[in-house]
Amino acid sequence: MKLLVIEDEVMLNKSIVKLLKTQQYSVDAAYDGEEALDYIRATNYDVIISDIMMPRLDGLGVLKYLRNHQIKTPVLMLTAKDALEDKVTGLDAGADDYLVKPFEFDELLARIRVMLRRNNREILLSTVQFGDCCLDFIKKTVTKNSYLVDLTSKEYALLECLVRHPNVILSREQIREHIWDFDYEGESNIIDVLVKNIRKKLEDPMVIVTKRGMGYVFKSEEKE
Repeated sequence: MKLLVIEDEVMLNKSIVKLLKTQQYSVDAAYDGEEALDYIRATNYDVIISDIMMPRLDGLGVLKYLRNHQIKTPVLMLTAKDALEDKVTGLDAGADDYLVKPFEFDELLARIRVMLRRNNREILLSTVQFGDCCLDFIKKTVTKNSYLVDLTSKEYALLECLVRHPNVILSREQIREHIWDFDYEGESNIIDVLVKNIRKKLEDPMVIVTKRGMGYVFKSEEKE
């Protein structure tokens, strides 16, 4: 697990990093918000631990950057302020948890474990793995062997529709209604064309199975 500690108090920063490394976490350390953004742009973290009051860019500024860029990494805020207003401000800005200084290291570790478990559950619920491909419902992307597959918006929408209904035959009309949300008056074979394109791009002719005279089905590998 990769963690980032953002704390301008040098001794506290070093103490937290040392503690986390004893728990077998991989840890980077930043001493202000601007330095933290350099790390965040270069690395995907599992949890970010951030002070609020910092020079150059404070913790709320870091949070704003994360959420504005759709980075959903869990963030634990550290602060010397115990006022309810400060807690609400941090949580409203997108923080996942809040810890007031001074704090016990055991409590810090426990909160990190909870955030990691919660994040792992959300990742499992937000992605579907099939073969060497992975569909991400949140990012609206499909990867194959960790490489992004260049699907059009309609190709992705069709694939997502089928994936959300594994082992269920969907008619062309049902799929068409899901993709366009209105009466489509274009080419009658548009669904067949989209399916053909998806199969070609995923290099898997069986990712979507044709049920002649009925429609299409995504065959889940999980047992029903």
